[in-house]
Amino acid sequence: MSSNLSAIELLQLGNEDRKKPFLNEYWTYILGTAFGVTSGIFMNFGTRRPVMSGFQKHILATVGWTALLSFVQNRRDNYLAEKDAVLRHYIELHPEDFPVPGNVISKV
Repeated sequence: MSSNLSAIELLQLGNEDRKKPFLNEYWTYILGTAFGVTSGIFMNFGTRRPVMSGFQKHILATVGWTALLSFVQNRRDNYLAEKDAVLRHYIELHPEDFPVPGNVISKV
């Protein structure tokens, strides 16, 4: 898949018509719930109690895991946004390093 756009033109397109995949939007909640309930089960199993007893432990663990994973996701998004901004700035300062690709039919 190739494009005849320059690097700057590609960067200026932004996020037009791009939608995040389902798992990218909700993975923190899915994993937070799974890890939270599993943590509660293992706590009860380790103390030799019925697996689903003390359901408040399951709820607190779910909230904790979801908050932690959301924090990590937000930090990751901020890091990648800063990295993209640095790359965009470099491309704006040095457009000669990023020529427009030509049409290549085949390299056989």
